[in-house]
Amino acid sequence: MKTAAIAVLLVILACVAGFFAFGRERTWEALYGPADLGPVSDFADLKRPGTPNTFLVCLPEICVREEPDIVSPVFAASPHELRAALDAIVMGSGRVEHVAKDEDGLGDRYIERTPVMRFPDTIVIRYVPVDVRRTALVIYSRSQVGSNDFGVNEKRVRNWLRLLEQVASPVAAA
Repeated sequence: MKTAAIAVLLVILACVAGFFAFGRERTWEALYGPADLGPVSDFADLKRPGTPNTFLVCLPEICVREEPDIVSPVFAASPHELRAALDAIVMGSGRVEHVAKDEDGLGDRYIERTPVMRFPDTIVIRYVPVDVRRTALVIYSRSQVGSNDFGVNEKRVRNWLRLLEQVASPVAAA
């Protein structure tokens, strides 16, 4: 019995060592595919999974199929001014990689990883001109691994919005 327990422990230790030796990021990619879950081609047609591992900020008239978790505030800034401010916040938050910018300059995609296990989350941000000097946001943060993110996507997005509201004036909820 003691020998079997030691054997099981050695197998577990070998698996953990292999996981770290192979690399956490490479392990998740081998099991689940690329960390970047890709763009959202049309937010009007967005279909979120039934699991609680996403968070959506949007205007109801844009995200018509899915109810947003937060209705986007409208900021007193052009899309490019708002993008510069939010990009500085996002890139300054740590563990974030900018993976794509939309051709029109009105959207970005990022990967953020958890500190220890390096689980990847994909964050899509779209800047929506309301008029010449006002812009709303669409932010869709989603986890690749697991069915519950324990509120990580929500905390991330709410923190970014809180920091953004300190440098860009929200004028109203749309």
